[in-house]
Amino acid sequence: MQALPLMQALRKTGPGPGDLELQDVPRPTAGAGQVVIDVAAAGLCGTDLHILDGSYGSRPPVTLGHEVSGTITAVGTGVDSARMGQRVALETFFSTCGECRDCRTGSPNRCQSRVSIGSGADGGFAEQMVPPARNARVLPAHVSLAAGALSEPLACVCRSLFQPTPAVCPGDRVLVIGPGAIGLLAAQVARVSGGHPTVLGTPADSERLEIARTLGLPGTTDPGQVPDDVDVVLECSGSGPGMALGIERVRRGGRYVQIGQRGDAVPINLALASFHELIITGGFASTPESWDRAMRLLDSRLIDLEPLVSRRYSLRDWQEALDAVRGSAGVKQLLCPDGAL
Repeated sequence: MQALPLMQALRKTGPGPGDLELQDVPRPTAGAGQVVIDVAAAGLCGTDLHILDGSYGSRPPVTLGHEVSGTITAVGTGVDSARMGQRVALETFFSTCGECRDCRTGSPNRCQSRVSIGSGADGGFAEQMVPPARNARVLPAHVSLAAGALSEPLACVCRSLFQPTPAVCPGDRVLVIGPGAIGLLAAQVARVSGGHPTVLGTPADSERLEIARTLGLPGTTDPGQVPDDVDVVLECSGSGPGMALGIERVRRGGRYVQIGQRGDAVPINLALASFHELIITGGFASTPESWDRAMRLLDSRLIDLEPLVSRRYSLRDWQEALDAVRGSAGVKQLLCPDGAL
């Protein structure tokens, strides 16, 4: 039997934090209901760091990368051949049980049998990958393939801000803590919802806050400039100080939404939830419904992804890209196969 041609993929090879290696692996082929994606770009995010340090579950050996855009170049049986050539972004769920209460009520993100690309199934830090065809969302023509990789974090934001009920109402004063990609997307979605967002960062976030200003979003590094009684707090930093500040600054009867992810527990004054009658919600990953909303926002040109793309790295420069993420450089770093963009 003739061997399949090889491609490069960045793979977590074991459970340890140093178990990451750029390898030559066989190019994938599409099975029934699947498509082959020529990867254009894959975003690096905090979850990738959590996977590497072991605080977020994975099934090594596995190719990382769950914020993925690319072009469909082959289809498996049962998939319409008209999908060939489509520019797409990918939903993250490779499979779910389909039978549990969460799957049957529209929340497959909570399925305990869920397998996601980039942690349980091979993801987009590679030249090609093979997801289910249903996961491939067609990008609007005006969205570049590079920026299209940010469709996934946008869908996650939409999950957090609209489920179980809309978090932001017209006229709400909104504090967004953390000016990373999630924070700048959340601030844009809050504005679309009629809110008046202010983005709070640290002195190390000067570059990110400048990007916020180019998007028309006011920002500051001074907590003293933030009112003590904002209507909604969107905590996007995943930091202990950010969570503590958010709980303290939301008004009595206001809403606090935890969007930023963290791998360990942090102390916060949860007694305020009772004393101040706070509504506290959170969001994890995305759902088909939140992807529908994200793509409508992009179609309508209400969300701008392009300014969030900071730098593109080749797969062979993966260590430099990870160092940039750890150092909070820019907003979104992308890994791109050589020649993809």
